[in-house]
Amino acid sequence: MISKYLSSIEGISIFPVIGLILFFGLFLFLIVWIVRLDKKYLAQMGNLPFENNDEIKNKIETKYETKQ
Repeated sequence: MISKYLSSIEGISIFPVIGLILFFGLFLFLIVWIVRLDKKYLAQMGNLPFENNDEIKNKIETKYETKQ
Protein backbone atom coordinates (compact mmCIF):
# COMPACT_ATOMS: atom_id res chain seq x y z
CA MET A 1 0.00 0.00 0.00
CA ILE A 2 2.76 2.45 0.92
CA SER A 3 4.83 1.57 -2.15
CA LYS A 4 1.84 2.45 -4.32
CA TYR A 5 1.81 5.99 -2.96
CA LEU A 6 5.58 6.36 -2.98
CA SER A 7 5.88 5.24 -6.61
CA SER A 8 3.43 7.92 -7.69
CA ILE A 9 5.55 10.76 -6.22
CA GLU A 10 7.78 12.49 -8.77
CA GLY A 11 11.50 12.65 -7.94
CA ILE A 12 11.30 10.29 -4.95
CA SER A 13 14.16 8.14 -6.28
CA ILE A 14 16.76 10.73 -5.20
CA PHE A 15 16.08 10.23 -1.47
CA PRO A 16 17.71 6.78 -1.16
CA VAL A 17 20.82 8.18 -2.87
CA ILE A 18 20.91 11.15 -0.49
CA GLY A 19 20.46 8.79 2.49
CA LEU A 20 23.33 6.59 1.30
CA ILE A 21 25.63 9.58 0.80
CA LEU A 22 24.79 10.96 4.27
CA PHE A 23 25.35 7.57 5.92
CA PHE A 24 28.65 7.01 4.12
CA GLY A 25 29.82 10.56 4.92
CA LEU A 26 29.00 10.16 8.60
CA PHE A 27 30.70 6.75 8.67
CA LEU A 28 33.88 8.19 7.14
CA PHE A 29 33.83 11.14 9.53
CA LEU A 30 33.58 8.83 12.55
CA ILE A 31 36.40 6.60 11.30
CA VAL A 32 38.71 9.61 10.81
CA TRP A 33 37.72 11.07 14.19
CA ILE A 34 38.42 7.77 16.01
CA VAL A 35 41.79 7.31 14.32
CA ARG A 36 42.85 10.85 15.24
CA LEU A 37 41.88 10.58 18.94
CA ASP A 38 44.67 10.93 21.47
CA LYS A 39 45.84 7.48 22.56
CA LYS A 40 46.55 8.63 26.14
CA TYR A 41 42.97 9.91 26.39
CA LEU A 42 41.62 6.59 25.13
CA ALA A 43 43.73 4.66 27.65
CA GLN A 44 42.52 6.93 30.46
CA MET A 45 38.87 6.48 29.44
CA GLY A 46 39.40 2.72 29.12
CA ASN A 47 40.71 2.50 32.69
CA LEU A 48 38.00 4.74 34.12
CA PRO A 49 35.62 1.90 35.14
CA PHE A 50 38.39 0.29 37.21
CA GLU A 51 39.13 3.39 39.31
CA ASN A 52 37.28 4.22 42.47
CA ASN A 53 35.47 7.52 43.06
CA ASP A 54 38.22 9.06 45.21
CA GLU A 55 40.83 8.64 42.47
CA ILE A 56 38.48 10.19 39.91
CA LYS A 57 37.68 13.19 42.16
CA ASN A 58 41.38 13.80 42.79
CA LYS A 59 42.15 13.74 39.06
CA ILE A 60 39.32 16.16 38.29
CA GLU A 61 40.31 18.53 41.09
CA THR A 62 43.96 18.45 40.03
CA LYS A 63 43.01 19.10 36.42
CA TYR A 64 40.96 22.19 37.28
CA GLU A 65 43.51 23.52 39.75
CA THR A 66 46.26 23.50 37.12
CA LYS A 67 44.10 25.35 34.57
CA GLN A 68 43.40 28.35 36.81
